[in-house]
Amino acid sequence: MALMTGGEVLVRSLAAHGIDVVFGIPGNHNLSIYEHLASSNIRHVLSRHEQGCGYAADGYARSSGRPGVALVTAGPAVLNTLAALGQAYSDSIPVLLVSPGMPLRHPYRGNGHLHETKDQHAAVEAVVAASYRVTSVAEIGNAVSQAFADMTAGRPRPVHIEVPIDVLDESAHTQVGCPVDLPVVTAPADQLNRAAAALAEASRPGIVVGGGARSAATEVRLLAERLGATVVTTTNGKGVLPEDHPLSLGAGAHLPAIAEWARTRDVIIAVGTDLGSSDLWNGTWQLDGTLVRIDIDPRQIGVNVRPDIALVSDATRALRSLRQQLGEGGVGLVGGEAAAWALRVGDEASAEGALWRDEIQAIAGVLERDAIVAGDSAAVCYYGMRANLPLHAPGGFLYPTGYGTLGYGLPAAIGAKVAAPERQVVAVLGDGGIMYTLPELASAAAEGLAIPVIVVDNGGYGQIRRNMELRGYAPLGVDLPSPDFAAAGRALGCHGVTIETPEHLSEQLAKALVQDRPTVLHVMEGGAT
Repeated sequence: MALMTGGEVLVRSLAAHGIDVVFGIPGNHNLSIYEHLASSNIRHVLSRHEQGCGYAADGYARSSGRPGVALVTAGPAVLNTLAALGQAYSDSIPVLLVSPGMPLRHPYRGNGHLHETKDQHAAVEAVVAASYRVTSVAEIGNAVSQAFADMTAGRPRPVHIEVPIDVLDESAHTQVGCPVDLPVVTAPADQLNRAAAALAEASRPGIVVGGGARSAATEVRLLAERLGATVVTTTNGKGVLPEDHPLSLGAGAHLPAIAEWARTRDVIIAVGTDLGSSDLWNGTWQLDGTLVRIDIDPRQIGVNVRPDIALVSDATRALRSLRQQLGEGGVGLVGGEAAAWALRVGDEASAEGALWRDEIQAIAGVLERDAIVAGDSAAVCYYGMRANLPLHAPGGFLYPTGYGTLGYGLPAAIGAKVAAPERQVVAVLGDGGIMYTLPELASAAAEGLAIPVIVVDNGGYGQIRRNMELRGYAPLGVDLPSPDFAAAGRALGCHGVTIETPEHLSEQLAKALVQDRPTVLHVMEGGAT
């Protein structure tokens, strides 16, 4: 027990849980936290908007495998983070939001206090897995421990801790939050035996890999090679199996060829994916074979498609157990069928991404094998790069899949670069999406992060424009005049280049990856500017 203020025990509890960086913006109500953050070993990365704090924490978490932390002040600042928290919830990302709240004895119906919100705690709790409003200094350490348990035990989700303004400044004899070693969830032996028996008899096995398998990349590869099973990934599973592996069919789960592939498998193992519409696009697959699902979340394992065999388990543990039961030898790599499916899938993906083919090839030619690409909800990402840009590392493609937010790519790239400074990190956004979080260029510049920010400009909200035309009416509100994004980048402290050809893009991307700050690369969609 030690005499500490609320702000001090909060910062010390975060440090005790291994937090070494927070993405934040100071305000009048969180200064008690910043007072102790300044004297800690926790790095503070200043964002320019609270939504940017949340997306950066998300990108950090996806790239590091550890929770990301966003620190903001009360009221409008908290509400500004909700889109980012919704994205983290949708894609199962452990993000912790830390904020002050109204004083303990603040009147329920309000009295005009600065940043007063009718019910801030309830607003956040409607979006995240859990929101804790503590009522004393003594509760803070336990609240941090509980938040980390919520984020890391089972399915990762975002969590919120709200500390009333007066509690942050109060002092009490209390303890720092204690990290807890959490058990590894393992499926029952009888279910694992059933799954292994089905796989042993399979002649056309397949594996579908989602974001929940990012930490199980080695076991995915070893089991695929043992079975000779072709592997399809969802968007968030992209790179779990290197996409130049002979058994990889890439991240084309939405393509018609993959729906046919799935129908013809006699056994499919789906690992860490909800098989939802944000990945499949064209409805639930028709499956004629046995479906084995591996998921850490028992509430999720039957969603969308009911499995024949359900393995509620840590992905690594379940895949390793299945491989061990199958034993050595067996089918091994199967070249012919895998190559035929890869060709068919590749043709469909190439046709879908034809508009950006030259630019994608220019990008691919510069990237190292462990590169990270942070994309936005932009056509160049979901039609172009998802199935056409080869990536080879788990968490190599950061993308706002389920929630589909705009403005995600730039701050997520900042978080990724902070988490993995030794890796290449590239952000790719459309001209509409970049405007949502454009000020984060200043944040990246201040940190000296060598992030190329590729802005693919189609003069507006291109996909929405096409959807309006398909519905038979004249597009409205979707055409945007193209700013000079290269000049905007320079004005915010970055380098900025207007790209003229795919060759120019390749050349400038290579330079941008080793610069002393971000570089905005402005590309007109489908050709030279």
